[in-house]
Amino acid sequence: MGLSPKTIQEVQDRAEIEEVVGDYVPLKKKGQNMWACCPFHDEKTPSFSVAPNKGIYKCFGCGKAGDSIQFIMDLEGLNFPEAIRQLADKYGIEIEETESSPEQQEAYNERESLYIVLNFAAEYFKDLLHNHPEGKSIGLSYFKERGFSHATIEEFDLGFTLDQWDGLIKAAKAAGHSEELLEKAGLIIKKEDKTYDRFRNRVIFPIHSISGKPIAFGARILINDKKQPKYINSPETDVYHKSEVLYGIAQAKKSIRDEENCYLVEGYTDVISLHQSGVENVVASSGTSLTTQQIKLIGRYAQNVTVLFDGDAAGLKAAMRGIDLILEGGLNVKVVIFPDGEDPDSYSQKMGDEAFKSFLKENAKDFIRFKSDLLLEETKQDPIKKAETIQDIVRSISKIPDPVKRAIYIKECSDILEIDEALLIAEQNKVVLREKESKGDITKRQANYLSESFSQAPEQIQKQYTPFDVAALQERESIRLLLTYAELPLADDKLVIDYLLQELSDTDFIHPVYAEILEDFVSHLKDGTILNESHFIKNGSEEVRKVIFSLYTDRYELSENWEKKFEIYTPHERHILNDSIYIHVLRLKHRSILHLIDKNTEKLKDSVSQEDEQIILQYLMQLNQAKMEIGNLLGMVVVK
Repeated sequence: MGLSPKTIQEVQDRAEIEEVVGDYVPLKKKGQNMWACCPFHDEKTPSFSVAPNKGIYKCFGCGKAGDSIQFIMDLEGLNFPEAIRQLADKYGIEIEETESSPEQQEAYNERESLYIVLNFAAEYFKDLLHNHPEGKSIGLSYFKERGFSHATIEEFDLGFTLDQWDGLIKAAKAAGHSEELLEKAGLIIKKEDKTYDRFRNRVIFPIHSISGKPIAFGARILINDKKQPKYINSPETDVYHKSEVLYGIAQAKKSIRDEENCYLVEGYTDVISLHQSGVENVVASSGTSLTTQQIKLIGRYAQNVTVLFDGDAAGLKAAMRGIDLILEGGLNVKVVIFPDGEDPDSYSQKMGDEAFKSFLKENAKDFIRFKSDLLLEETKQDPIKKAETIQDIVRSISKIPDPVKRAIYIKECSDILEIDEALLIAEQNKVVLREKESKGDITKRQANYLSESFSQAPEQIQKQYTPFDVAALQERESIRLLLTYAELPLADDKLVIDYLLQELSDTDFIHPVYAEILEDFVSHLKDGTILNESHFIKNGSEEVRKVIFSLYTDRYELSENWEKKFEIYTPHERHILNDSIYIHVLRLKHRSILHLIDKNTEKLKDSVSQEDEQIILQYLMQLNQAKMEIGNLLGMVVVK
């Protein structure tokens, strides 16, 4: 039997593209269309467009396009009839059947039969839990002891199996299901001499597909038996691939999308307890360590993940591995750690719903602070271990695919660990290059060359300059910033020209050409004229013209490969103008002070009166105090 044209047409008419796509990815309206990050490929900015008025979607990144039915086919891996049936079920449309070819019927039945027998098993386990004496006295009692309400037990389809070798086999055969189908669904085990139920004398946790169909089971034993594992899970089948499934996703997907955050826990009972506490945007990995496919599944609904872990050392180490994988998947990560001896399940029940929700919000740590707190606690006063810890944190940051996010996290890491940002950037870029070299994206020679360039510390270059030369370099930078950005606003709405000239008012330029340019600039400003480089090129002296030419002609230009090929992000100066100018003014004053210290120290060497010597010494004390204050603001190590 096949689907009637009437059924297909009705599904096509009823399946609104924004509703269908919105079940999988969060859509944001922009103009007439709606946009999201594409669920078919990894991307940093949304290129997936949904046009409600046309009933179609189109990804301008990977090229995927189609209507509601095609979307379900592509995303769920379904054929056309399966997609129609899933949408018909969503919209409550009655399905009419027509004749189909034997091949089509066989292909459809293979997958559909697995869903049918798995649903039968789920109903069988539920019936035993609620209606069999052992189910009620053992299974239902266990769930109630865990604090699960009747509504929660129903919502998650929880069940129970008897201590029998063939209870499910007999019930399934009586309902017309074959042993072959039961085996393909992972419900029974067949050996040469015997066939028996996979799940026996355990409480059952059905695992659902995104659309809510039972596709596998987890089962927990309730007796102390060291010969048997605490949990057993369904094997891989044609409809169940554990690396692609998250426990609780069917119940959580709407809340994850609404809250724009997904809580990630370790076990079935954690998911259920949190859901019952009102934290419905929660899932767990399905009998496996966290995988890239599971991270992509979360990414369909939200870009933020909060990982919940108890405080034992082994769990925290595992948490860090999972965090790196989530970062690599392009999602934002926070971590909540529970007190010793507590887990999400026990703590949610101990605190109560509202207090527990508040706890989660108040104790969510950024992943950098989490790793630094955890690892630096272990290093104590060991500088070698501390250096290794910092490198480990930088390695985590380097896994983030978005270079802008990497830059932000590097800044935060610099603030938390009190380490120069430039050193962290250099280390991060080395990690990125090593990773690219290992993947074969660049050669070892390229990686070595670029890594060496990151090791060139500015201090090594500055050592060849006198204090006068360095102060002159800062004055040159003042002129460049003034001529380039004079009329641009800063964060406090003050113009660059106003801020710079105010800060430079108590600083005397020591380089005669730069002093000449500044004096000319200020002089014209009194008449309301803001000069730019063109004025000095046309009217300046030969020395002034040379300076202007050197300011606006760079010998080197940053290759576009740094971002496109090597993924090394260098922000444009306009984007960080506030910080650039503030730091520049501090450095200018710092270098000017160094020059004055150098100059007055030389004076002391000359033959001067005792009175003049005291005046110079007093002045040097003031200069050194100012040097230390500015040095502290710049994060420099200033020797007294």
